[in-house]
Amino acid sequence: MNNQKGTETIENREKGSTNDDSFKNLSGFKIKALYGPEDISQPGREADLGLPGEYPFTRGIHKTMYRQRPWTIRQLGSLDSPSKANERIRQLLQMGANGISLCLDMPTIMGRDSDDPLAEGEVGSCGGVAIDSIEDMRNLLEGIPIDEISINFVSNSQSSVILSMFVAVAEERGVPLEKLTGTMQNDILKEYQAQKSYYFPPRPSMRLTIDTLSFCNKHLPRFNPISISGYHLASAGATPVQELAFTLANGFTYVEEGIKAGLSVDSFAPRLSFFFKVHNDFFENIAKYRAARRIWAKTIRERFEAKDRRSCLFRVHTQTSGSSLTAHQAENNIIRVTIQALSAVLGGTQSLHTNAFDEALSIPTPRSEKLALRTQQIIARESGVINTIDPLAGSYYVEALTNQMEAECYKYFKEIEDLGGVISAIEKGYYAKIIADSAFSYQREIEKGERIVVGLNEFFEEEETDIELREADPEFEREKVSDLVALKENRDQALVKACLNEIGEVCQGSDNIIPYLIKAVKSYVTLGEIIGVMKEIFGEYREDSIY
Repeated sequence: MNNQKGTETIENREKGSTNDDSFKNLSGFKIKALYGPEDISQPGREADLGLPGEYPFTRGIHKTMYRQRPWTIRQLGSLDSPSKANERIRQLLQMGANGISLCLDMPTIMGRDSDDPLAEGEVGSCGGVAIDSIEDMRNLLEGIPIDEISINFVSNSQSSVILSMFVAVAEERGVPLEKLTGTMQNDILKEYQAQKSYYFPPRPSMRLTIDTLSFCNKHLPRFNPISISGYHLASAGATPVQELAFTLANGFTYVEEGIKAGLSVDSFAPRLSFFFKVHNDFFENIAKYRAARRIWAKTIRERFEAKDRRSCLFRVHTQTSGSSLTAHQAENNIIRVTIQALSAVLGGTQSLHTNAFDEALSIPTPRSEKLALRTQQIIARESGVINTIDPLAGSYYVEALTNQMEAECYKYFKEIEDLGGVISAIEKGYYAKIIADSAFSYQREIEKGERIVVGLNEFFEEEETDIELREADPEFEREKVSDLVALKENRDQALVKACLNEIGEVCQGSDNIIPYLIKAVKSYVTLGEIIGVMKEIFGEYREDSIY
């Protein structure tokens, strides 16, 4: 009798609620008014939940999660010059950060030296550091205990060169390579899908990515050679379920390519890591992480026949959503970042970067940087979320949403497979169209008032509170170019020429390129010069959609 009454109450509530299209998450899923046991009681799904630290890891990759060790607090430590970025790294470490992410400036991202005419006005831009030569890497890491601090390089098309500089500096300092920890983002596939800072066609770019993977697999056993990024897909407009599906499909492609290169899956899969974005839909974020762990574990075990438990672990770094921050009423972003960060923690992230509230206006100030860092520390120390493992497990809504995310993900896998795989889908323009359509739909919902952004399309105010802005040093670019010109004039020109010729020959062969790049950067060959030779051999890619 009571059970029947309870069921009738649920039905009545649903009928009496506005259960229409206005209740949707960012992936477009219609959200029911109420969830119950019937929403998760599907045959054969009992084993999909399991326990934390046990296959398929839906509830987390570690048995004790944050009770034993909180997530890594990893804030950005790059700005302007390598020396200024070094100061910022030191400050963040003193404030309690235990991992650092290093972004590159726009010329470096595009494979150009600071003295390149096309780099004028952009050196030290986008809150990133300018890296032209090994001298810049030395200055960036001066006095930083690189054998103790986890360092994440937000580097992609140029990753082989940046990794070589990092290794060269470690060798100069006598730091054993096996002690280096951190991550090279090195996710070339998402460059063609979203970020668009590629140089070469997809297939030679993949060769360079796998060369870095193979080198790290042999020499840097604690370093993650690839961080497979959904963040940039989401920032370009992909919905959370598209971010999930496309990121995992890219991950499986790297596994396939590693195996083709002669590596066993268990020799390198344990060092693959991921990078997710958390947007404003709290529960959708959490379901995304749960579905990701389950899909990755099942596929690595069943399709790729991994035997090592570690190969099945979906290890993920998270950044809060920079694209969700508003210039209007910028202090509202403090609340957005807090909600996003909390959802990442409840989702089970391994490390976290929290955006500063003023990033829609300028490079973060020291005050906003500290507040972003303190946001994580308050969640960790004061909220109580670390006290119990997987506190949202068993929520009918969370588990049903996880199942739905998983099911929709496999539909995208099928579409990609039908197009011939990830690289073929890139060449056919599939991702460009799908992501652009999603971005357009999201923006249209905001403009029509169907999706509320507080302070932007609702509760808008003309008068704004003054926000302190941070600007790059206007003298930095001139000094950087001058120093680079002097470096190029004073090096061994014959050795530089020999190194560049050698790199050209290796690009035409099949040898791993990293040892040759390490030799070159130690000889003061610059990033722009190396990329220039690679462009001559590999060619340059221009997107030509046929989808």
